[in-house]
Amino acid sequence: MPTDSQRLAQAVARLNRRLRQERQSDLTATQLSVLGSVRVLGPATPSQIAARERVSQPSVTRTIKCLLDDAYITKTPHPDDGRQVLVAMSDLGEKVLEEERQRRDLWLDRRLSTLSPQERALLRDATALLVRLAEDDA
Repeated sequence: MPTDSQRLAQAVARLNRRLRQERQSDLTATQLSVLGSVRVLGPATPSQIAARERVSQPSVTRTIKCLLDDAYITKTPHPDDGRQVLVAMSDLGEKVLEEERQRRDLWLDRRLSTLSPQERALLRDATALLVRLAEDDA
């Protein structure tokens, strides 16, 4: 019999997989996640992006290179540290990220509309808990 932890992990994984199926861009889930982090952080160093993504700097550097090559982000010298660069969203990156989020949100809105008001309220409450679980290191 699955534990609560196993059932939660399976449910989150299935929902995540289903949301990813709504993607229509050529970007990978990792690339979209890094774009989202750059949007949240604003112009940021690769190490700041890696910290937010909780990945190694070499990993995020490879992703940034791909995003730069395809013009989804821009890179400029850091104004205070000549050894650093700042990564920022390009207009193309903003457009693609917004389109992907709208497509995902439309699908999810349609699914949520099939739930009762009580079920939607329960999910709203659970959302805050899921965010805490994902962000806490405890």
